Amino acid sequence: MVRRNDQRRAALVDAAIEVLAREGARGLTFRAVDAEAAVPAGTASNYFGSRDDVLTQAGARVYERLQPDEATVARQRAAGRDRETYAELMRELVSRVAAFRTGYLALLELRLEATRRPGLRKVLTERVRADVEANVAYHEESGLPGDATAVKLLMLALNWLIVEQLTLPEVFTEAERDQLVAAAVERIVTAE
Repeated sequence: MVRRNDQRRAALVDAAIEVLAREGARGLTFRAVDAEAAVPAGTASNYFGSRDDVLTQAGARVYERLQPDEATVARQRAAGRDRETYAELMRELVSRVAAFRTGYLALLELRLEATRRPGLRKVLTERVRADVEANVAYHEESGLPGDATAVKLLMLALNWLIVEQLTLPEVFTEAERDQLVAAAVERIVTAE
């Protein structure tokens, strides 16, 4: 029987994210999740039917936690519609994702694990594809310069910049990171 206490489930999924980021997919066990969440042994197994279930829910939760809050979305919608504004939005995005270091590292672990688990690969593929489509749709509605290809190219470039920032933070300073974001927008997004 799978339990339905949504707060406890969220705490367990958040604990799973921390375990994934720190120990990798191989270290993700029900026991490790219980210990990270500081709950009695056996609790996670009451909430998740399998390890794959924990992996899948952890991936979904990372995306949920990476969403901007309403104030950020409102500020973005009220901003200008030029490349300079676009660069500032991208800097904010990189900073927001980098601030949730364990979530992004857990997501990288999940992507690696997805190469070995077809079910997880299917779920992540659907989620990432939906994320790409949502970003393109938001961009088109926003009136910012550039097209769908520019959005996708920026996503790819900035994702790797985030990986550098989280795994080898001494490669680029914060100032260099900001300059690289601005350069990516300037070179990828055509002026209209």
